Amino acid sequence: MSKLILRRLLVSLVVLWLVSLLVFVATLLLPGDPARAILGQQATPDRIAALRHQLHLDDPVWKRYLDWLGGLFTGDLGTSTSTQGPVTALLGDRISATLVLLVLAAVLAVPIGLALGTWSSVRRGRATDQAISGISLVIAALPEFVIGVALILLFSTTVFKLFPSVTLATPGEAVWRHPEQLVLPVATLVLVVTPYITRMMRAAMNEVLDSGYVEMARLKGVPERIVLLRHALPHAIGPVAQVVAIQLAWLAGGVVVVEFLFRYPGIGQALIDAVAKRDVAVVQAVTLLIAAVYIVVNLLADVVGILANPKLRTEAGR
Repeated sequence: MSKLILRRLLVSLVVLWLVSLLVFVATLLLPGDPARAILGQQATPDRIAALRHQLHLDDPVWKRYLDWLGGLFTGDLGTSTSTQGPVTALLGDRISATLVLLVLAAVLAVPIGLALGTWSSVRRGRATDQAISGISLVIAALPEFVIGVALILLFSTTVFKLFPSVTLATPGEAVWRHPEQLVLPVATLVLVVTPYITRMMRAAMNEVLDSGYVEMARLKGVPERIVLLRHALPHAIGPVAQVVAIQLAWLAGGVVVVEFLFRYPGIGQALIDAVAKRDVAVVQAVTLLIAAVYIVVNLLADVVGILANPKLRTEAGR
């Protein structure tokens, strides 16, 4: 099994390197000149040329990529052209703010989705199952910004004025000092992710509950609670782990829209500001960070799938 996990890890590293190459090339294709964006349209050609030399923008593309890639291994993400400071200093507080948002959403969405999917499967064909399936299908069809706007209208501006519609934290202030500002962004992410987990968990549990070993356990008189916890859930978690990983990985990318909607001071808002200012170093760092989270989460899902699936454990041991 360790060999199988090691192979998955090596593949993940190769994918991450390819992503770094694509990210670097994509930022080169962004319209505009960073030096002119900093100095303004009235800057003289000499000043633009001097700034391009200072920022190493006149170096060969391959050298710029190798310098940037080498900096990643030493924790140097480059220099922000908009602040003239290290990208790590710019993103430090924003990363922690985004992590708060993602962790809260994941901690709520995963158990709620698994519980609703299991309950829907147990009540298959009844009113509870139909209600859960119908509501999850409707919510799954809505984009995250529609859900966010609906929550703002319902709980912030029109019906109930309970929570702020935008972030109240000042620059540099910890977001958890104002817990009320986290409610709507977290609720938006939870509502976007939970329906997919719920529907997949229901399908997996339906298949497991119809299997022969579960029926045999029931015929032996095993209590239904034990059947669910010991025989059904462990076999259903493996397939669902992949869906959970995809949804948690989506959180890293989908948080960009949510942060922009609520003016949340995270990496998503930093990415939008960096694109507007043509801040290439910040765009590269944030995009690669999101890709790294996506790859790591999928790798962890593969490991969970291997540990939860007896067939995969047997194949890995051969």
